[in-house]
Amino acid sequence: MHPGDAPISGRKQFGTFGGVFTPTVLTILGVIMYLREGWIIGNAGLLGGLLIITVGFAITLCTALAMSSITTNIRIGAGGAYAVIAQSLGLEVGGSVGIPRYLSQALAVTMYIFGFREGWLYLFPGHHALLVDFATFAVLYGIAYVSADFAIRVQYLIMAVIGASLVSIAAAAATGSMQQGLGEVQLWGDFMGGSQSPGEGPSFWVVFAVFFPATTGIMAGANMSGDLEDPKRSIPFGTLAAIGVSFVIYVLLAVWLARSATPAEMTDSYYVMMDKAYWPGAVLAGLLGATFSSALASMVGAGRILQAMGAHQVVPKADWLSYLAPDGEPRHAMMVTGGLILASLLVRDLNAIAPLITMFFLVTYTMICAAVLIEQSLDLVSFRPRLRIPLWVSFLGLAGSLVAMFIISPTISLVALVVTLGFYVVLARRQLDAPFEDVRSGLFVALAEWAAKTVTELPTMQERAWKPNLLVPVERNSDLRGSFLTLQDLTTPQGSVKIVGLSPNGTPEGLNQDLDTLTAAFRERNIFASSTVIDASGFTEGLRAGMQALRGAFFRPNIVFLRMPASPEREADYRRVIAEADREQMGTLLYAPHPRASLGQRQTINVWIRDRSPDWRISMEIGNLDLALLTGYKLSQNWGAQMRLVTTVPAPDQQDKAQDFLEKLIDLGRFPNSTAVTGTEPFDTYIESAPRADLNIFGLQPEPDFDTVHRLVGQTDSTCMFVRDSGRESALA
Repeated sequence: MHPGDAPISGRKQFGTFGGVFTPTVLTILGVIMYLREGWIIGNAGLLGGLLIITVGFAITLCTALAMSSITTNIRIGAGGAYAVIAQSLGLEVGGSVGIPRYLSQALAVTMYIFGFREGWLYLFPGHHALLVDFATFAVLYGIAYVSADFAIRVQYLIMAVIGASLVSIAAAAATGSMQQGLGEVQLWGDFMGGSQSPGEGPSFWVVFAVFFPATTGIMAGANMSGDLEDPKRSIPFGTLAAIGVSFVIYVLLAVWLARSATPAEMTDSYYVMMDKAYWPGAVLAGLLGATFSSALASMVGAGRILQAMGAHQVVPKADWLSYLAPDGEPRHAMMVTGGLILASLLVRDLNAIAPLITMFFLVTYTMICAAVLIEQSLDLVSFRPRLRIPLWVSFLGLAGSLVAMFIISPTISLVALVVTLGFYVVLARRQLDAPFEDVRSGLFVALAEWAAKTVTELPTMQERAWKPNLLVPVERNSDLRGSFLTLQDLTTPQGSVKIVGLSPNGTPEGLNQDLDTLTAAFRERNIFASSTVIDASGFTEGLRAGMQALRGAFFRPNIVFLRMPASPEREADYRRVIAEADREQMGTLLYAPHPRASLGQRQTINVWIRDRSPDWRISMEIGNLDLALLTGYKLSQNWGAQMRLVTTVPAPDQQDKAQDFLEKLIDLGRFPNSTAVTGTEPFDTYIESAPRADLNIFGLQPEPDFDTVHRLVGQTDSTCMFVRDSGRESALA
């Protein structure tokens, strides 16, 4: 089961603008923009302030790119960043980050309510602070509890209010508020602090620490992942667009503030933006709207994170918390979230833990970048994101998030890391059963490869960590020389070749020496290869003994590579070998080279799919097709070739379904430079007129008819491969 199949998603009703862009941009354009940007520019100067803004947004952008990349590689369920981390690094890591993130997301609502109260009391100083807090909470909780759709509609109104506040500032700029020319503007500040922060002035990094929480709102849209129509598209586009728009607004406001107010005015009053605006009331309304919308987005997102963790049994009372109402709303999770926020309101002062909230956001950023960095470094076949980013982007996001943590507060950073580690230890002891594969197996195998020359144990392979490890039987070294380049292309990169020399005459020494030379040639091309010679009484017995002996090898072979048999006796041997491979859960690849065409120009590959009428549904189990697709993909990548998925369906009412099946298979499999071709004739007729290819890949039956194999090589006039799955690979992983 994958997250997309599990019952942890809402109604899939929101698009990019409403579901991602709106909550993200409203969270970034929050309290710090209205009340602290002037203080930042007043202390750091225009260039210093722009540097702080740029560095903060650069860290955020790297993280957003990493999150966007990995989002396009998985079928993300509910939970946003929690789902991304859990599917990459496992439920234990996902939960250890998700639980504190949920708590910080919920407590952030309380902080936003306190900020809203300050703005409200500025208007109505006679109102009781506690009553304002409770009334604000009641309105927020009512909106969030009714539905996310209602919350999004409210946020549209708030966006209009914030837009009006920015128009007020633009009107002030147009009517002469910018009295100072660029030559009079203080470019690098004195970091004096101001009357709001008496004592020794802050340093550059202290000012950066004040600003950076403004950029930690990029997960607001990702938190809605379970409610998005197309999260693979909406999360990248919506998040990156929100970051771009917010960055431009912050930069323009910095220039406006530097030219409209003196450094003393900016550092002495947090309300300088309101004082300089054309309509001060519009800016105050924007401040109230920003705090309200941030609180609303955090409350809606927190409930969805908790519900997703409940669906995966990460938290106590998981079955109750995973409940979704008929309209797709996580009402039980919202009840718990509301209770937590209400209790925190009674504390009245969260200043002590406010930095910890920011730290947990940064821990989430760090783990997302780490997950992408690991997947990029492993170079697994399963990592085929639609949005590819350079490795240095995820590294900078990881490093930048860690540096920002320790700049803001080294002590609290350590506390956040210890808390996260504590949750991991607790969850690891529970041995959670994830309903999806993660990349940890690939990480462990990659580490094992480093010790492959001295260690001989192999962990069980996982679907997402699958890579081709070929078992190649050889009786004469010429058998291997003729297939050398093909084996190289099948295994590059990260695959391996295990050569089993079969010596029926009792003289393995000469064969052993020849195989050592060929093995060294593979290693020179960065392919891990090893060889062994078995003194056996026959081909079948020797190869069966090799498969059984290698069951516990360090790199356990998962594909038996066979060349076209040259005699009826060898055909009988192959049938027994294929049966043994099935029992050992190994795939089989029968290589049938064309005597004249060979592999041609290596520019086109046809992967043939049988007529599946009338059932053209796609599931994770797609029949004897996974290894054929992965083989075609590997060769197309290493050759720079085009891959075609080809089928022929004589029934007219099935042809559109077949074409749709092939196109969806290409999309879900994330196969680049691939096309779908559907014929309308019987197979035996269509095989003659089908698009020509340098290589044709067919499925292999457990009892192959070698006359048919020879016939297909002749009919396609090309080299063919006949492939049989092991059951351990997945083209859709």
